[in-house]
Amino acid sequence: MNEANPKNNSVSKPQIDSLATQADLQLQLVELQMNMSHLELTVERLDDVITRQDKHIQTLQRQLQFIYKQVESQDEEAGVAPFDVMADRPPHY
Repeated sequence: MNEANPKNNSVSKPQIDSLATQADLQLQLVELQMNMSHLELTVERLDDVITRQDKHIQTLQRQLQFIYKQVESQDEEAGVAPFDVMADRPPHY
């Protein structure tokens, strides 16, 4: 009575296809999760770079403003004439 029925132990073709499809989907899901993690890390790194660049740009802007103020104050105090291309031409022109 406990004879094994070969038909009951065998897996049908649609079941095999279904298992293969599930395995493929599982692999695709794992690959997508890995790609997502990589992209998140890349975004974090880019954010750090942008933050550093923004701070650097702000520092450069402050320095440039300081230089402009110095140049403007020197012109008024020392009576330095503004640069004139035509007046300061080399003799070979």
